[in-house]
Amino acid sequence: MYEALLKATPEYQKIAASLASPGPAALFGLPPAGRALLYAALSKDLGRMLCIVTPGEAEATRLAEDLHALGLNTAVFPPRDLMLRPVEGAGREYEYRRLSVLGQLAGGRLQAVCAPAEALLQYTVPRQDFLTNTLTLKPGTVYNREQLIARLFAAGYVRRSQVDGPGQFSVRGDILDVYPPDMRQPARIEYWDDEIDSISTFDLLTQRRDSPLEKIHLSPAREVLFGDTAQTAEALREAQKKARGKRRTALEQAMAADLAQLDAGQMPEAMDKYYGLRYPAPATLLEHLDSPVLVLDEVGGIRDAQKATEYRRGEEITGLLEEGVLCPGLDVFYQTMTDLSLAAQQHSALLCENFLRGMNEFRLKDLINADAHSAPNWAGDLASLQEDLDPLLAQGYAVALFAGTPKGAAALTRDLADKGYAVSMSRDVRPTKGLVQVLPGHLHGGCTFPFAHAAVLSSRRHGTEEGAAEAKKRKKNKNALSSLSDIRPGDYVVHQNNGIGMYAGIQRLEVQGATKDYLKIQYAGADVLYVPVTQLDLLSRYTAPGDESKVKLAKLGGAEWKRTRAKVKKATEDMAQELIELYARRRQATGYAFPPDGDWQSDFEARFEYDETDDQLNATAEIKQDMEKPWPMDRLLCGDVGVGKTEVALRAAFKCVMGGKQCALLAPTTLLAWQHYNSILSRVEAFPVKVGLLSRFRTPKQQKETMRGLQAGSVDIVVGTHRLLSKDVRFHDLGLVIIDEEQRFGVKHKEKLKESFIGVDMLTLSATPIPRTLNMAMSGIRDMSTIEQPPFERQPVETFVLEYNDVILAEAIKKELARGGQVYYLHNRVDNIEATAAHVSQMAPGARVGIAHGKMTEEELNPVWQHLLNGEIDILVCTTLIETGIDVRNCNTLIIEDADRMGLAQLYQIRGRVGRSGRKAYAYFTFRRDKTLTDVAQKRLSAIREFTAFGSGFRIAMRDLQIRGAGSLLGHSQHGHMEAVGYDLYVKMLGQAIARAKGEPIRRDKSECLVDLRVDAYIPEKYISDGSGRIEAYKRIAAIQTPEDAADVLDELIDRYGDPPPSVSDLVNVSLARVQATAVGVYEVAQRKDVLTLQLEQLDVPMIRGLLIAFDGRVTAGAGAKPYLSVTLRPEEKPLDLLQSVLAGIAQVQAQQASDPNKK
Repeated sequence: MYEALLKATPEYQKIAASLASPGPAALFGLPPAGRALLYAALSKDLGRMLCIVTPGEAEATRLAEDLHALGLNTAVFPPRDLMLRPVEGAGREYEYRRLSVLGQLAGGRLQAVCAPAEALLQYTVPRQDFLTNTLTLKPGTVYNREQLIARLFAAGYVRRSQVDGPGQFSVRGDILDVYPPDMRQPARIEYWDDEIDSISTFDLLTQRRDSPLEKIHLSPAREVLFGDTAQTAEALREAQKKARGKRRTALEQAMAADLAQLDAGQMPEAMDKYYGLRYPAPATLLEHLDSPVLVLDEVGGIRDAQKATEYRRGEEITGLLEEGVLCPGLDVFYQTMTDLSLAAQQHSALLCENFLRGMNEFRLKDLINADAHSAPNWAGDLASLQEDLDPLLAQGYAVALFAGTPKGAAALTRDLADKGYAVSMSRDVRPTKGLVQVLPGHLHGGCTFPFAHAAVLSSRRHGTEEGAAEAKKRKKNKNALSSLSDIRPGDYVVHQNNGIGMYAGIQRLEVQGATKDYLKIQYAGADVLYVPVTQLDLLSRYTAPGDESKVKLAKLGGAEWKRTRAKVKKATEDMAQELIELYARRRQATGYAFPPDGDWQSDFEARFEYDETDDQLNATAEIKQDMEKPWPMDRLLCGDVGVGKTEVALRAAFKCVMGGKQCALLAPTTLLAWQHYNSILSRVEAFPVKVGLLSRFRTPKQQKETMRGLQAGSVDIVVGTHRLLSKDVRFHDLGLVIIDEEQRFGVKHKEKLKESFIGVDMLTLSATPIPRTLNMAMSGIRDMSTIEQPPFERQPVETFVLEYNDVILAEAIKKELARGGQVYYLHNRVDNIEATAAHVSQMAPGARVGIAHGKMTEEELNPVWQHLLNGEIDILVCTTLIETGIDVRNCNTLIIEDADRMGLAQLYQIRGRVGRSGRKAYAYFTFRRDKTLTDVAQKRLSAIREFTAFGSGFRIAMRDLQIRGAGSLLGHSQHGHMEAVGYDLYVKMLGQAIARAKGEPIRRDKSECLVDLRVDAYIPEKYISDGSGRIEAYKRIAAIQTPEDAADVLDELIDRYGDPPPSVSDLVNVSLARVQATAVGVYEVAQRKDVLTLQLEQLDVPMIRGLLIAFDGRVTAGAGAKPYLSVTLRPEEKPLDLLQSVLAGIAQVQAQQASDPNKK
């Protein structure tokens, strides 16, 4: 509707007319929100591609979101940091984003591109090269597989054993998986000889197929493409030959290291510096657009941003030229502002500014003035919306309202109609004076156009509905942390009956004429144990609690492991008993049942300015249900730092106040308490809720007042440190206690809490994620909610792994400070941290450097955090203490010294400390090349490298983290037991102990039944070639519990690797037979020549009789201490088939006995 009104104005027609010919016109007077509306109208009206240039990435993202809400397919083309120095590993997230936009443009899937000036002026693949390197495949195409692999290598893809992210491919038999940067999901191509049989998408987590595809475009995965290593080396040498004299020497010096790598058959990570050699005619994004409308949004801002970028970049390149890393000819990377003004002359261009400003570098063909005013977004309450609407409608405006979700739009339409407004939800309603049109979607701002008598208003929320739908799809496979799939020779494992050993690889042995795979495990001394893969469930990975070098291997057949297991078993039983008693006591205590949510509660929740994630909504619902029950709540809410636990807790606090009770929030440090206090104040400002703070940031007089208020009942919510636990703090009517970061309170404090607040609802927040398996084992004893999805606006952290180098790090620091940010510099040794800080301040002269480490007291640390938050410290030199610190959203560069000495889990958690705002963040993991890197460090480094480049270490990191979380949840003594037997086995034992204590019937575990038959049971290399993939498959097969599981595993194998050979299907059948055997009380099955022997737990006469009849005399039985049955095989009979029929027979007899007890 507003579009029709806009188009009718002379201002709009003037703009449209000027865009019909090349050359720039200037437009003044429209605020940012108004410009987005104008661009959308222009795009739909003229049917041309928009290329919108903004000063920075934040503006581009905002504009793109608005245009998307207005119905345009829009993408952001981001700038990326060129890799000019040799680095060991790097994430290519931003390069993939750029390529993805080029791919979508080539496929004609976009109507607008928003690009920061820096990105537009940065060279990229020329269009022709991009298209020649793009390959379109459809089912039925004939394309030789080897040629395809060569094509992928030439297009910059990396080959992996399984695809974990964009820019990778993997080949398994007839199946080729590939993840082009411009696809949302990776694709699986299945071959039949040289013909492509089918193409479908698949899920990265489960690696299972999703939906079929009609065709795919394999677009390039790098911006600088030379082909394979040999072609690349040749191209570089060719360039050297052409150069003369000094230039040639400079080139040789700059290329030496890369050529050495190429000759060894490795593609160097940093190839960007050869852009100028590869593409003699460089190209920018504009070359990929056909007759676009070029819009410069905020010319002044673009000019300033570009000036700063060019200066910074000039410094960087000069430095590189001086060092000889670059040389003249290897420095073609960017265009300048002059090129931008030339482009504006060649294309039809629109230069936009809020106010009239000089634009001397452009020859303008027209000046257009369109006065409009930005309108604030309304927060969701009708009263304030009416205040905005009434004056507009009185002046005869037509108003369009963007109301968020379709549900929200429908509700708003009803409310406005009830109040007597003329409202319509139709998209193509005729514009009339005084009409209100309600549409779904959000904009970042509204705008009133006096010259068109139209206005557009929007509700205040952001995040898109699409993201939520995608996230929902992804939630299928939560428990993807199977512990053995990432195992490599040299890792520690725990065998349920033999203790801790070291995994030494898979070996294929032939025993009694049957071929099987065995896992070779080394124990203390020269002992070796071969575990058949059919018994893989007896093994679990052992994560060393601290230093890997201290792990002691068990002795085979020693009594020590039995003693350890017995000790742990007793400990888990005691713990189960304690937990169950505690739970029963809690159920008997009477609490307060809060009333259901009222109107104010939903109003409070609607004022949250972000879109909640599904996890947040689920956690909130679970907490509210607990609060409405008559017994006291005791719930634990886990989630990584920054996933939005605080908002969930605030909703509970608000509910408590609405129920007429008081709420206390307990934080471990003065500063966290201060942060919480401020965020609560800003969230409840619209409601009559009084908040108090008890901590050292308050004068004794203020503290006394708050305490009086608590006793009288005038203070509703109080935030404090353990000062809240003092004797002199008395509550009028306390209803809910929230404890933040519980892992940082001492045991004494926790006990005191439980005593002080009997019968009060308790909610505990913890930042270390806790594993689901433990969660399940303890379900029904401790209520837990977990939040895993991060909020929407997070940007990925650009990560580099490199050798420690002052120059690079100094550049990184300067770059961050130049954009007004702050830096964490992590040095994990307290003894010489002062010296490091001095060194850092030399690296960045004039920067303000602060120090924080764990040996400082809270009094010393508080001012440091305070200065950091206020931006009075530029660089904080600190220890790993920042893992649990406070949220500083302006810190977006992280430098870690000696990253190879830290665990992945720790690196992962610390890396999560930057990139907390919508800004791009950087992490530099550095190491020192000592004379020799120890084995462990070498292993860690390669893990870190994988982790940064492919994000695949994420699984291991999560696992270590969760094990840490489990330790803190279980308390100190149990943690020791968990270390003794390894986490997986501990959880299994704890689960059994709890079941016993609850008096539930004990399900036998199939790992207690051993089956050894003469059957070929293994996975051939031809079927699954890489080791970790085979182990993962073995692990899946060993975990089968029901016939449905077996069918599912076979489905997955066919899906990922093609049709399984007989030895694999037999493997699945053996696994299923073990489940059936366990169910009927058989604990061992062995085959000697042609006799099967089954060891049973008990055997009685009716059973023997029943089986004799069923197997007409082929059965012999032995009673006594170890009862057994033997059955003779007939010629041509398969041992597996016989075993299954015997087990079925036993089950049948048992069923008859159960139904007819007299027979016994």
